[in-house]
Amino acid sequence: MAKIKNAKKGENGQSLEDADYALLAEFRYELRCFLSFSEAVAHKANLTPQQHQALLSIRGAQGRQQTIGQLADRLLIKPHSASGLVQRLESQGFIERIWDGEDARVVRLRLTASGEQVLEALSLAHQSELHHMKPLLRALINRFD
Repeated sequence: MAKIKNAKKGENGQSLEDADYALLAEFRYELRCFLSFSEAVAHKANLTPQQHQALLSIRGAQGRQQTIGQLADRLLIKPHSASGLVQRLESQGFIERIWDGEDARVVRLRLTASGEQVLEALSLAHQSELHHMKPLLRALINRFD
């Protein structure tokens, strides 16, 4: 491949070539395809993509109950935005707040049975899609070597 004129040097001293840009473009395209799929299945479940991410974050906290601040960190949003998101999910019956017995200022989040049910359906769909995409993603990632 021909080098691009005035190519910038990366941290490791290498220049980027046309093939590097093509690989990055293809990788980002496949990520966007997955995100588009994820958004579509969330909407079919009457959730916004951010609501789906919140449910997944709360459930994926490995047995620990998340606080609103921790949820904000995981979703890369401001705490006041996370509070509004929690309020909407709570009003839909998908999550509940649990006040800490030792510190009344601390509120933890837990999925309700309804939240567990909708998240399981979404997660099964995502797992299936990732299984389908796995060979392509693996091949793309291996090309970065």
